[in-house]
Amino acid sequence: MKFTGLKKALLAGLAVVAMAAVLTGCGGDNAAEKKFLNIGTGGTAGTYYPIGGAMAEVLNKDIPGMNASAQSTGASVANINMLKDGSVDLAIVQNDITYYAVNGTEMFKDKKVEGLKGIATLYPETCQAVTLESSGIKSIADLKGKKVAVGAAGSGVEANARQIMEAYGVTYNDIQVQYLSFAEAASALKDGNIDAAFLTAGYPTSAVQDIASQHKVRLLPVEASKADALIAKYPFYTKTVIPAGTYAGFDEEVPAVSVMAMLVANDKVDDKLGYELTKALFKNLDRIHAAHAAAKAILKEKALEGMPLPVNAGAEKFFKE
Repeated sequence: MKFTGLKKALLAGLAVVAMAAVLTGCGGDNAAEKKFLNIGTGGTAGTYYPIGGAMAEVLNKDIPGMNASAQSTGASVANINMLKDGSVDLAIVQNDITYYAVNGTEMFKDKKVEGLKGIATLYPETCQAVTLESSGIKSIADLKGKKVAVGAAGSGVEANARQIMEAYGVTYNDIQVQYLSFAEAASALKDGNIDAAFLTAGYPTSAVQDIASQHKVRLLPVEASKADALIAKYPFYTKTVIPAGTYAGFDEEVPAVSVMAMLVANDKVDDKLGYELTKALFKNLDRIHAAHAAAKAILKEKALEGMPLPVNAGAEKFFKE
C-alpha cells in the first residue's frame, strides 16, 4: 500500500511538471517576447559609444524582455550600412548622412537605402569654419582665392563645406581645395599652409582649441538668411549660435548651422517597439544625460528638429502625447 501510494504521488508530481512545461511552451510568452536589439554607435573614444551604452541600459531596465547591447562601429556611414544589412537594428547617425542614404546622394549616390525610419534627433554637431584673425577673412564669401580645408574627400564634413560655401556663391572652382582631416587642417592652419578650414563637431572642438592655444582664431558666421536658404534646400540643417568665449581669445557670438546626431531604426523596429523604446529613453533622460556632456542637449521638445526622413509611427505617437 505504501509503495502504491508513493507511486501515485510520483506520477502526480510528474504530471504537474509536464503540464507546467506544456503551459510554458504554449502560452508563456517569456521566450516569444524576448527582444534582442543591437545598437550601432561609434568608436569607443567618441561620443556615440557612451550614449549608445546608456541607451541600452535604459532599454534593458525599462522594457520587459529587452536584451539591448551597444556595439562599437565606424560611426555614421558604417551604421547606415549595418542597419541596411540587419547587423544592427538601431543606430546613432548624423542626420545629413541619413538624408544622403535615404535619397541616394553624396556617398550613397545610386545606393539608396530603403526601410529606414527616424526615432529622434539628439544633439547638434556644429559646422565650424575657422580661420586665423591675422588672415583678415571675415566672411565665407571672402574664401574666394584662398586655400581651404574642406575635410576628407567624400566625407560628411566635405559635403557640409561645399553646401555652406554654395550658399555664399563660392564653389570649388573659386578656392584652392585641400582635403584634410581635422587634425591635418589644424596643423596646416597653425603652420600657415592654409587660410581656413571647415569641420563638423560639437563645440568646443579640441582641434580648434589646439589652434587657439597658439594663434588668435576667428569663426566665420552663417547669417540667418543664408541659414534659411540652406535649410530650405537641405532640411537636415538647424540654426545654432556658438557662444562668445567658446575658444580662447575669441569673444564674439557666432551664428552657425549644425547637423544633428540622431537615432535611426530599420524594419525590425516596428511601431509598437518604436513607441516603447522612445518612451523609455525620453522618460529616463537623466540617465542618458549622465553618459556624456553632449547628451545634455537631448530634449523631447527638440527631438524632431532637423529630422530628414519619416518618423517611426510609434515614436511619433510618443512625441504627440
